[in-house]
Amino acid sequence: MSDDTGNRKPLRMPDDDQVFATVTDMLGGRRVTLRCADGKERMGRIPGRMRFRTWVKEGDIIIAEPWDWQDEKAEVVWRYESDDAQQLREEGHI
Repeated sequence: MSDDTGNRKPLRMPDDDQVFATVTDMLGGRRVTLRCADGKERMGRIPGRMRFRTWVKEGDIIIAEPWDWQDEKAEVVWRYESDDAQQLREEGHI
């Protein structure tokens, strides 16, 4: 009588103005190239509050918030651990 719902963690999901994205390239200077779930490629900026606490690398799944005034750029809001990203894939979110 075991079920997998006990292993599910509640994960942070993107708000209305945020999207899932995958880091495709590290550009340096706190900048990354992102492939967003809405089909666009954007330049992402890692904010200072995440710079030394959360290490972002190629292939990571993140939440990005596109800028209002420049749609080709976005702010990195959240990075998922590999287990959390796998859970998102299994549930069909990404």
